[in-house]
Amino acid sequence: MSWVGSSATLLAVTGTDRTGDSGAEAVPPLVSAWIKVRVVGPSMSPTVKSGDHLLVRRVARADLVRPGDVVLARFPARPELLVVKRVRRAVPGGHWIEGDNEFLTDDSRSFGTAVAVGRVVCRLWPRPGRLPAPPRITLPEP
Repeated sequence: MSWVGSSATLLAVTGTDRTGDSGAEAVPPLVSAWIKVRVVGPSMSPTVKSGDHLLVRRVARADLVRPGDVVLARFPARPELLVVKRVRRAVPGGHWIEGDNEFLTDDSRSFGTAVAVGRVVCRLWPRPGRLPAPPRITLPEP
């Protein structure tokens, strides 16, 4: 298992990967099938907080990612950026992802379509367990 720093924004990993048949552009892959990620930043608060350590499993196919999943993702427009966000919907070329903190927009609202490279399985520290459901907020459809 590898240790990767992330943020509810990031880190460059070398190589290329395509996630399934989505037609997504090549993005750097995860180093191994299982990754531990340390979150930096408040964009996923209250679900995930800065300093949380998460266990992430590499995504083999983009169609296995569903709306509501918390994922580790990259933006083809910013492949050096590795983010933890929630999937809102599938879109051509990947997924539309947004943070649970509606006041921060370092997500698809700023960078466009994202490619999910891993799915968050659970929080390891400081409060071990599964992540809660998304907060009840209503977001307008684009």
